[in-house]
Amino acid sequence: MQVDVRKHCVIGALMALLCSFAVAQEPLPSGPMPLDAIVQALQKAQAATHPHASYQVIREYRLFGAKDSKSDSEVVAEINFRPPAFRDYTIQRSSGSSRGPQLVRRILDHEVKATSKDSKASSAISSDNYDFSYIGEAMLDGKPCYVLALKPKRSDNNLISGQAWVDKNSFLIRQIQGEVEKTPSWWLKAVRIKLVFADLDGIWVQKSMEATADVRMVGSHTLTSRLLDYRREHEVAATSFSISAIGKR
Repeated sequence: MQVDVRKHCVIGALMALLCSFAVAQEPLPSGPMPLDAIVQALQKAQAATHPHASYQVIREYRLFGAKDSKSDSEVVAEINFRPPAFRDYTIQRSSGSSRGPQLVRRILDHEVKATSKDSKASSAISSDNYDFSYIGEAMLDGKPCYVLALKPKRSDNNLISGQAWVDKNSFLIRQIQGEVEKTPSWWLKAVRIKLVFADLDGIWVQKSMEATADVRMVGSHTLTSRLLDYRREHEVAATSFSISAIGKR
């Protein structure tokens, strides 16, 4: 039995929401911050930060199933962003099952559509969509973060029930992890997702992603992505960033 790749397109909306914020530096507060102040600063940072120059990222996607190696595949895609809200992509190469390219195309198609203002608002990490609670503070990749619990205010397959790691300096999200609040099909029992973000030359981009879907009668399938390359406007095409360098940002 094959997995209908349309059931996974929710991942694209979640990725598109957070992957193109520029970094806004805020003064680091002294002493504990009230939850309301953290949420307000988070919303302000997301609303105020948009890239003003075109950029390009290269992502590697991997799809694999727990029980069926025939679904395994690898895809490399080039994604281009041109402000204020234009995005396109090209599949550079793929190997393995045809499911991989099909799934990646649906995800990236959803990313392109999700750049609209209305789409971003309906899935934003904001008080319109979530109830927040304070969990504590933690270090993530050497950066101090506030850890907030996310409880969606409605059943929606673009919202996540889980946790967010908010950078204490920029108030942008460094990591979000949890379960999709509403699965888009009876075939999917649960969809768990983890998104990691980083600052690359002043642009807040998605560094990696892992999404696992429990599919009835088929088993678990996992899709991962990682950032292979990042280029700003006017950079020479041969310019590349090593994965180790990206991981330190």
